[in-house]
Amino acid sequence: MAGAGLRAVARRWLLCGGHGGPRTASSSPSCPGCGPPGPGAHCPGAPRSAPAQAPAGGADLSAHLWARYQDMRRLVHDLLPPEVCSLLNPAAIYANNEISLRDVEVYGFDYDYTLAQYADALHPEIFSAARDILIEHYKYPEGIRKYDYNPSFAIRGLHYDIQKSLLMKIDAFHYVQLGTAYRGLQPVPDEEVIALYGGTQHIPLYQMSGFYGKGPSIKQFMDIFSLPEMALLSCVVDYFLGHSLEFDQAHLYKDVTDAIRDVHVKGLMYQWIEQDMEKYILRGDETFAVLSRLVAHGKQLFLITNSPFSFVDKGMRHMVGPDWRQLFDVVIVQADKPSFFTDRRKPFRKLDEKGSLQWDRITRLEKGKIYRQGNLFDFLRLTEWRGPRVLYFGDHLYSDLADLMLRHGWRTGAIIPELEREIRIINTEQYMHSLTWQQALTGLLERMQTYQDAESRQVLAAWMKERQELRCITKALFNAQFGSIFRTFHNPTYFSRRLVRFSDLYMASLSCLLNYRVDFTFYPRRTPLQHEAPLWMDQLCTGCMKTPFLGDMAHIR
Repeated sequence: MAGAGLRAVARRWLLCGGHGGPRTASSSPSCPGCGPPGPGAHCPGAPRSAPAQAPAGGADLSAHLWARYQDMRRLVHDLLPPEVCSLLNPAAIYANNEISLRDVEVYGFDYDYTLAQYADALHPEIFSAARDILIEHYKYPEGIRKYDYNPSFAIRGLHYDIQKSLLMKIDAFHYVQLGTAYRGLQPVPDEEVIALYGGTQHIPLYQMSGFYGKGPSIKQFMDIFSLPEMALLSCVVDYFLGHSLEFDQAHLYKDVTDAIRDVHVKGLMYQWIEQDMEKYILRGDETFAVLSRLVAHGKQLFLITNSPFSFVDKGMRHMVGPDWRQLFDVVIVQADKPSFFTDRRKPFRKLDEKGSLQWDRITRLEKGKIYRQGNLFDFLRLTEWRGPRVLYFGDHLYSDLADLMLRHGWRTGAIIPELEREIRIINTEQYMHSLTWQQALTGLLERMQTYQDAESRQVLAAWMKERQELRCITKALFNAQFGSIFRTFHNPTYFSRRLVRFSDLYMASLSCLLNYRVDFTFYPRRTPLQHEAPLWMDQLCTGCMKTPFLGDMAHIR
């Protein structure tokens, strides 16, 4: 109902020329927030009569601009009744592509952060263990031990320039979002960031991360496990810079990465989880409910994970029960994704009940058995599971989903745990009011830039300052340093670009499937392109529908 009310107010505003009642012949042809139409422009709902004259200038023109500003403030207030908040459901599934679950016969899953959701309490353990490895095995300064894990510092999807020791957020168009570049734990001034990249915020394609997020000098952190890695990297750089110690950026980056890898390779993380599954594993009952429901409806299930069998077995026993393997038609561990999807050379090997490797040649994949390594091409040949009737869920956009969608035509679902928190923030009244007024103010700036006298420029400068303050407030609601993982100030992030490219569906957890029928069809929203039907109020009454330079652009065909 709130959404319908919002649309009704906007429609009334559009049809009535921005005033409360029908437009009459004596009504001014300008809209609040629009000002007098520019040459050749047409305001929706206004009669096609000669445009009203703008104020003569000076103080009168400044007062005119501020009057339009106040009119727009009142409109924004009317457009956002209290019930307009909380429109989004954190437990919903969001579609990038149309997909009918009726057509899906086979469901595949990653394990870590897909079937098994982990508590945030795991990240400080990884950070501390890797920090101690740096000190004790890589002989880093003892002073690094004073740093503790800060869960609110970094977000997923950031890029790290190894040669510049720069952690930053990049948008879908390869531009660094100013105000989100950090060296160590300190922000880098915008002017310095621009100077570091040759006078621009743009990062060229050849320097950007490659297909799997690793470029020649810039890496993108896409794994949820990379949060403690980014935190440790920033802390170590902070220590070296704070103590004026010379260091090679590439060596430091590799050492930190290797220390984080050692935590996994040595099995430390597995030990912590196995020792206290109640503490670290979330939503276990819901995972069991999802799998049982799919099997009850005749769906075939498989598991492909990079984790070892003993770890997966204990976790699945905790969540599902001792007979968990009977739910799956195929189980593959230590698969070595993403090379599992591209390398044809590694054959499948069977494991016995104790997890020991067998030597027999694999000619079929049996239910209840465990297989290690292998490759997707043999998997497709042995199962004949192909194309859009297969839906695979994973948390890593590159390692889990990219190849399956682009090379093999599988359907893919991304598990994004951060989505739940971000939607709860989006649903707050503070966010809704801040964003909507920011949009309206942007529309005012776009429309009113035709006034270039000295007094008008002062007004526009004040609006620009307010707009920038609003953007910073909105960003800090998500994360003080880097903002939302999905957006820069106005563009999608590079992470969002990959999310849309590599996933048909995305959701906060696998348990979201319980909210939908197994034959449900997901339809993506038709969001308008920039040249299509306007939906936002800045377009409705101050934006592209009344382009002030329309007369000057008549030569464009």
